[in-house]
Amino acid sequence: MKNVFLFLLFLPVLAFAEALHSPTWGFSVDLPEGYDYVDGNAKDQFSFSGPGGVQFDMLVYDRTYASMEDLVADVNRRLGNQGIADFFVYRDRRAAIVELAFGDMAGWGLCLELRGSTPGSPPPMLLALSYCEAGRSDLDLFHMSSLDSIIPVEGEAYYPGPIIEYGFPRGEAKRTPLALSGVSAMIYENDEEASQVLIEREFLIFKQYAHSDFWRQAWTRYYQFIYRDSFGRIADAASALVQHWAGNSVNQSGSLVNRTEAQLDLAKKALRWVQGFNYERNFDGSDFISLVTAVTQGRGDCDSRAMLWAIILANADIRAAMMISPNYGHAMGLADIGGTGARFDMDGTQWLVAEPNGTVDIGLIAADMSDMESWLGILFN
Repeated sequence: MKNVFLFLLFLPVLAFAEALHSPTWGFSVDLPEGYDYVDGNAKDQFSFSGPGGVQFDMLVYDRTYASMEDLVADVNRRLGNQGIADFFVYRDRRAAIVELAFGDMAGWGLCLELRGSTPGSPPPMLLALSYCEAGRSDLDLFHMSSLDSIIPVEGEAYYPGPIIEYGFPRGEAKRTPLALSGVSAMIYENDEEASQVLIEREFLIFKQYAHSDFWRQAWTRYYQFIYRDSFGRIADAASALVQHWAGNSVNQSGSLVNRTEAQLDLAKKALRWVQGFNYERNFDGSDFISLVTAVTQGRGDCDSRAMLWAIILANADIRAAMMISPNYGHAMGLADIGGTGARFDMDGTQWLVAEPNGTVDIGLIAADMSDMESWLGILFN
């Protein structure tokens, strides 16, 4: 089954939507654009209708079933489903991926344990089903991306999703040299490949909307998806870099002590580092180098560098983001810190800009790229 699943990671897809969060159960999902909420009680039953006839249902079962196997077996019985299921562990909780083939419908399902279990009782479980008319292979990747966007537990937003982790288990953590002399970190053996697969998968989705009215939403979801997947993969590397540059300015929690001066100093050091990367483009695919590759090999384009820089700052408890421009074909970093220079207004914050290419200081932006109306800001937290 896993070989079939891996093949689906690369198939083309259609459309996009906004994130949904359940305060009752703590899970969230960020569906592609074009889904409409059509049924449910907005608590433990949610049904959406998407482009191309895609249906997406989510149901929460609170101690209804003694085990996940019982839940999957009952769903298969009620649907008359002929597809097979595979059980795995996702972030120390039980999970299952289910191939859907019932009636004239086909797709994929995902079952995840939620928070809030009572000692001696089975945990609440989330069942998500993404399906459409059988034979619509053009929508298969749509199912994968939607299910992979589910975050089952609040507070665990910055880890690889359940679908990509099922297809590419992270493997063993190994101490790996970073692209900075004398600095190393623990990197999981399959993270580089998994991260690039996710990037290419999400790029296939994004490019369907690159020239549509939804390009802003599509581009935002694309970068936020990569950020979520990458953050945990390079967390140890980002922490090691912060410790290297900040030294005694970092307390036990990882935050900077003398915040105003130390934040700006760290941001400048990290910026000079990514500015020194080997410039690399890949027009055959996403043109985005995995952040695992970037942090270990010191190469990438402007958007890879800008996001890596933002994650490094986030690991020092500095709020960071990025901005992109289709007009200029460029990306830059943003940080909520002091210092002089150009600022980008987003979400009520005046962000200091950071050019990830060249050798310019933080806060400087080329005159021919300084029209802030031509930029789109991407928030990560």
